[in-house]
Amino acid sequence: MIYRLLTGEDTSAFCHKVSEALSKGWALHGSPAYAWDHAAGVMRCAQAVTKEVDAPYAPDMKLGQQ
Repeated sequence: MIYRLLTGEDTSAFCHKVSEALSKGWALHGSPAYAWDHAAGVMRCAQAVTKEVDAPYAPDMKLGQQ
C-alpha cells in the first residue's frame, strides 16, 4: 500500500485534485484537515489517500503516477 497527502488552497482545484486521485484508484484515508495560512491569507486543506499497488514500495516512486 502507498500513501499520499494531497494539499492545496481550499478551492475547486483542490477538490478536482482529490477527485482525480479517486478516479485513479486511490481511496480516502481519514478525514480532511483545514488550516488558516496567515502568511498567504487563505485556507489550506489536506486529504490523505492510499492505494494498493502490485509493485514493492521504493523511495523513488512517483506516487502521483501510480
